[in-house]
Amino acid sequence: MRPGPRPPLGRSLLRLFTVQGSWNYERMQGIGVGVAEEPLLRDLQEAGDGVAYRAAVARGAHFFNAHPYFCGLAVGAAARAEHEGVPPEQVERLRTALCGPLGSLGDRLVWAGWLPFTSGLAVVGVALGFGMSAVLGFLLVYNVGHVALRWWALQAGWTYGARVAVALHQPLLQRATAWSGPAMALAVGAALPLAARALATPFAGWARSVLLAAALVGFGLLWLSRGRLTGLRFGLALLALAALVGWLWR
Repeated sequence: MRPGPRPPLGRSLLRLFTVQGSWNYERMQGIGVGVAEEPLLRDLQEAGDGVAYRAAVARGAHFFNAHPYFCGLAVGAAARAEHEGVPPEQVERLRTALCGPLGSLGDRLVWAGWLPFTSGLAVVGVALGFGMSAVLGFLLVYNVGHVALRWWALQAGWTYGARVAVALHQPLLQRATAWSGPAMALAVGAALPLAARALATPFAGWARSVLLAAALVGFGLLWLSRGRLTGLRFGLALLALAALVGWLWR
């Protein structure tokens, strides 16, 4: 059976925003993915007294785990494959095969690229005095990018169906993945000294020296105590020490 000319991709996209709302250890994101895929399967109700529809919805809720922004690629591809009469076992293999690549791609492109890149730009903006405008700009730019990525993934999955691997090799996606790391490093590298300068400005000269010494000691301890001391523990210890010194100072 061929899919209709106008699949309800918008409705499926809205459901993809809640794909992790039913996360559990047994199926991971599977139930959320099945809920997002259901609108694209409703045309199957017309055939076989809805048997094909119910079976496809059940398959859509099976185990699935990938980056949440790329789940739409699997949703669209599996739904298109169901409409085209791909055997159920092949649909299952398609979903399983997509878990690893979509998880890895999303981690590199979003968690290690887009998110720290936009966060770094926001920190630069705040350090330069833009204040809340930089924060609001971050929220706008980051979310426009992540919604666009979700929409592209859903459309690409529906377009290619069982041949969804073609979408993962598109030049634009490959270039974005390649450039996300260097762009992140540039933004964070620019943010660190600007943020340090902005945060140190209210302190007197001797206090800045103390902060610099604490940072150097921290780097040394983290290097010498790898595996035992973490940045979080060291930071919490410094906060506790600062609170104690502040209390005694008063």
